Amino acid sequence: MEYVRITSIDDPNFAAMHRLMQEVFPPEEVLEFSLWAEPLKDEGLRVYAAVHEGQVVGATEYRYYPDMEAAMTDFTIIGRDGLGVGPFLARNRQKELNDWAARSGRRLTGMFAEIYNPYLIGAHEFGGVKAMNPFVRREVLAHLGYRKLDFPYVHPSWQGDGEAVGELDLCFLAYDETLESLPGALVAQFLTTYYAVLPNKPQAWYDMVEAIRGSDRISLTAI
Repeated sequence: MEYVRITSIDDPNFAAMHRLMQEVFPPEEVLEFSLWAEPLKDEGLRVYAAVHEGQVVGATEYRYYPDMEAAMTDFTIIGRDGLGVGPFLARNRQKELNDWAARSGRRLTGMFAEIYNPYLIGAHEFGGVKAMNPFVRREVLAHLGYRKLDFPYVHPSWQGDGEAVGELDLCFLAYDETLESLPGALVAQFLTTYYAVLPNKPQAWYDMVEAIRGSDRISLTAI
């Protein structure tokens, strides 16, 4: 299996990855094809495909924020069961993030991720791939050490319609396992930075961010 970076919407691997995204994610979680053109050129973003026998069988997108010393996994897609796609993506992503932090002269203290709450997501089938089932994914990520940031979470729809999406939890993987909370200011900084690309955001999101900014610490709880 190959770990192949995607930097252009003209790359055939991108078209295959975007089709995979549409198969496994709800519509509000998928950015329209042409709108990827500029983000893929951003050196602060990494998009990689897992390519097996010429076919895209998985993908991951992530970024590192040197000033926050934290990363964000935007998504991980497993497009085929039984190939070890998940561990393959996780190993390669972690290696590059470690190298990225070292090149920046900073640390990597942990990683944010939005994780589906299986009790809220409803009947979406996630492409029929067993590994993408939200119950399975949540349990795997819990085993990896992810914990939920303890507040009601909403995010702006990636369809750009200003709707609030409330089927996920914001979680964090702290490499210091003794860490029990994050500064509210850090979480607010992350959210405002991460969603700056979406100009149309719901009032519920702004209210949430202000509440977080006003909190001293946000607890990390089991997922």
